Amino acid sequence: MIQKESRIEVADNSGAKIVSVIGVLGGTTARGRHSRRTAGVGDMVVCSVKKSLPNSPVKQGDIVRAVIVRTKYPTRRKDGSYVRFDSNACVLMKEGNPSGTRIFGAVARELREKNFMKIVSLASEVI
Repeated sequence: MIQKESRIEVADNSGAKIVSVIGVLGGTTARGRHSRRTAGVGDMVVCSVKKSLPNSPVKQGDIVRAVIVRTKYPTRRKDGSYVRFDSNACVLMKEGNPSGTRIFGAVARELREKNFMKIVSLASEVI
């Protein structure tokens, strides 16, 4: 569950290292109680780059879109199992494709169902 002001690490080689979420596109809201929009695996978020590598195309302060690929909060699957990761991570997107050419770490299988096939093919491991 990623929400506004969450700081998440970037799992690709676009040059950004840490981003802060400034908006959740899609995602879910709780009904019947105080709710805030939260993003899970496969949801698109709008982020501000907080830390980046020098001489990279992505600079600190840039506004980018990203897809969540890992969350600490468990994600329930149709077969009743849950999957969770050690960290929250995202992949920066540019016009529907990943900005980087490599993706570090494992990504969730739910990305395949949400048609992020390029991310799935670049990832070293799909869980």
